[in-house]
Amino acid sequence: MTEHRPWRGVLVATALPLNDDLSVNHDRYAEHCAWLVENGCDGVVPNGSLGEYQVLTPEERARVVETAVAAIGGERVMPGVAAYGSAEARRWAEQAGEAGCRAVMLLPPNAYRADERSVLAHYAEVARSGLPVVAYNNPIDTKVDLVPELLARLHGEGYIRGVKEFSGDVRRAYRIAELAPELDLLIGADDVLLELAVAGAKGWVAGYPNALPRACAELYRAAVGGDLGSALPLYRQLHPLLRWDSQVEFVQAIKLSMDIVGRHGGPCRPPRAALLPGQEATVRAATEKAVAAGLS
Repeated sequence: MTEHRPWRGVLVATALPLNDDLSVNHDRYAEHCAWLVENGCDGVVPNGSLGEYQVLTPEERARVVETAVAAIGGERVMPGVAAYGSAEARRWAEQAGEAGCRAVMLLPPNAYRADERSVLAHYAEVARSGLPVVAYNNPIDTKVDLVPELLARLHGEGYIRGVKEFSGDVRRAYRIAELAPELDLLIGADDVLLELAVAGAKGWVAGYPNALPRACAELYRAAVGGDLGSALPLYRQLHPLLRWDSQVEFVQAIKLSMDIVGRHGGPCRPPRAALLPGQEATVRAATEKAVAAGLS
């Protein structure tokens, strides 16, 4: 019997719709999750950075997970469970399991520049929740780099089953495959999708499908299927937007694109500020060009 790995495919790191008063619009969020699946995505990752988890109350964060599960089923929901403390991260993983989720995504310790022993202990603690853990390597923001050798050790110890790779260094894909061939590599940055798909990625924790799910899902499936004749032109068309996923203002950019295509992106909670006029103009022009090309 083939093992089900719910972290494979296109899993959208969902933006969180906020009302004008910055309260969470759970009805819109439920509708958004269902719309993403209807348009070719395989699932969602709530409570990631794109979901502004750092500025949610514990009650809001728990309800976001429950809302996603109610909308599309727990097997399609892989919440982010990052927290400053390992015990707190484990509690979020347990909450995800109680809500019906089948896997969780976990950053390394990010309150300080953790050493290898701390990283191992962190993932060991959250693995005790009983849910499969997908590591999230984001050395740009966390200052902790899950290099291939460390990932192989985490996998060998049974602490992680996959990794969302956001370092931007596509060469790591081959080293990870050599050191830990059973560890699933997930594309972590939209603007290296094609390169990591060709290198053997099994999934994509994605940002821009929040606005353009159909075209992005088509791109992913062509890329992992080796259909470069279809994937490369589409990648070039989408890349002016995909590259925003690796910018500091990625949440604001993706929410603006959502607004432009008729979804509800809405505002962000502080300290995230609105895009500068030049940034907004760039995102707007690229989004409108994609819509005109029939990619929405």
